[in-house]
Amino acid sequence: MKKRIILFLLLLFAQGILLACPACEKQQPAITQGITHGAGPQSNWDWVIIILIITSTLLTFFFSLKYLLKPGEKGQNHIKKLILDGEY
Repeated sequence: MKKRIILFLLLLFAQGILLACPACEKQQPAITQGITHGAGPQSNWDWVIIILIITSTLLTFFFSLKYLLKPGEKGQNHIKKLILDGEY
């Protein structure tokens, strides 16, 4: 119980640190306003990079969940069978 209270207080106080300050909010475009620090994207290439990073992150997350929940190895000569059956 004590750990939960400490975690709650840390998250409560960290909220002010994690959100953008008023000076940074003015420099950000509407889509990222209030959640990031520093100057916003300076050119269209910055947006391309941001979209590529978001896409690769979402794809990585999707495939990691997919192969974690349903690996799909059904072959009898798969390496995992050697280890699980004790023939290793």
